[in-house]
Amino acid sequence: MSMQGKTLLISGGTRGIGKAIVYAFAAQGCNVAFTYNSNAEIAAEIANDVEKNHGVKCRGYALNILEPDEYKEVFAKFDEDFDRLDFFISNAIISGRAVVGGFGPFMRLKPKGLNNIYTATVNAFVVGAQEAAKRMEKVGGGSIISMSSTGNLVYTPNYAGHGTNKAAVEAMVRYAAAELGEKGIRVNAVSGGPIDTDALKAFPNYEEVKSEVVARSPLSRMGEAEDLTGACLFLCGSGSSWLTGQTIVVDGGTTFQ
Repeated sequence: MSMQGKTLLISGGTRGIGKAIVYAFAAQGCNVAFTYNSNAEIAAEIANDVEKNHGVKCRGYALNILEPDEYKEVFAKFDEDFDRLDFFISNAIISGRAVVGGFGPFMRLKPKGLNNIYTATVNAFVVGAQEAAKRMEKVGGGSIISMSSTGNLVYTPNYAGHGTNKAAVEAMVRYAAAELGEKGIRVNAVSGGPIDTDALKAFPNYEEVKSEVVARSPLSRMGEAEDLTGACLFLCGSGSSWLTGQTIVVDGGTTFQ
């Protein structure tokens, strides 16, 4: 697969799944832009490393995912650095104080926490995809992906807030696919089973979750961030040219057992 001369923009590209995707696309000759929350130093280090080792253009832009309209500023800066956009991946998530009331048992859920998760998951996807589609239309089309999770398919303790919003963003993906197809833009989701990232390690029951995943998976291991990059590359390649409005589940077989 060659992505020479094409460009990806992904939200949340400095760690975990997002960082793995940045490097996977750069390795295929794709120019890469990514957003980060607050650590400009780490973002600069990643951008410099990608450019040095893969010979592509790479830039990082600050974005508060709880303020989706900031995407408009991000894309304005993107336009100054890149002359085309072919792929957009909505990946950034929130954690910490922002999810208080959204992460926990059902009886402890609060509207503010749930609303924050919806903003970061669904609203951010909508605004980012809208801005991306405007640019993709100019080059004849492209591919948009929302990262999702199997937490909307399989019960996961304390995950009701995230799980329901992942279900919501997958529905939004289908609507976007139905309306953007005429522009040559395909829209899909990649749903990962529990992946061993810093976000998962923040779960208070991390060890319990990890043990359960290993026990459930026929492959007897936890998923790694790199395990999701192949599906993303496929959805942005010519081999998926007639695939849109779908969710690809990458879960090590855990949702079946």
